[in-house]
Amino acid sequence: AATLLGFYNARRRARVVTVDVPVRGLPADLDGFTIAQISDIHVGPTIKRRYVQAIVDAVNELAPDMIAITGDVVDGSVEQLAAQASPLGQLRAPFGAYLVTGNHEYYSGAAPWVAEFRRLGLRVLMNEHAVIHPAGLPVVVAGVTDYNAGAFDPQQRSNPAAALAGAPPDAQARILLAHQPRSAAAAAPLGYTLQLSGHTHGGQFFPWGFFVRFQQPYTAGLHRLGGMWIYISRGTGYWGPPKRLGAPSEITRLRLRPATP
Repeated sequence: AATLLGFYNARRRARVVTVDVPVRGLPADLDGFTIAQISDIHVGPTIKRRYVQAIVDAVNELAPDMIAITGDVVDGSVEQLAAQASPLGQLRAPFGAYLVTGNHEYYSGAAPWVAEFRRLGLRVLMNEHAVIHPAGLPVVVAGVTDYNAGAFDPQQRSNPAAALAGAPPDAQARILLAHQPRSAAAAAPLGYTLQLSGHTHGGQFFPWGFFVRFQQPYTAGLHRLGGMWIYISRGTGYWGPPKRLGAPSEITRLRLRPATP
């Protein structure tokens, strides 16, 4: 029974989870600024185009201000999976769709996948940032390569400081996309407002959630580290066996809200 329930939970389209992030000093014009986050889809042997299309349709229905894809999109080469991942090119948001690499992109050939994601129209952030202007106010959207990227290519070592270099000092919010939650230790002292991560799958199925904390500071959900919020998605797909038990997949709708005194 548990196996059948886990299979059903994994194969159904991820539910939408809404999270309000209280930001101290957030201007009224940015109240309700919405980010749709998807993570850890793992397009591969059992996750195909139809599964991806359902995710994309659900995200577009949310009409977010921007979209964040926090790594581990694929498990295979561009030649094998480009057609299966292609619906990601249909993602739409007025302030853009941004992507950072996860460890599985490096297992699958990061450079060809970065080129393919860019061809699809996604903005891939590799230790760099973009500046958007919702309501005419500057907001920084930064992204780092995977925490372990330096082991595959020393020139791609994850660097939250480099990702923020040259950002406008008057930015009303600084949002960091980082696949692994443990990037937060380096990011928090730099003045980021919010870090969005994935990687953990929330444990995916019992009892693995108990072991995640030996590698990562957080398993899932919204947490505070110093002056920075960090949100860890449980993932929008799954890895390995099609099973989710006690850790449901999610499409996350994050809304910036002014913090109450």
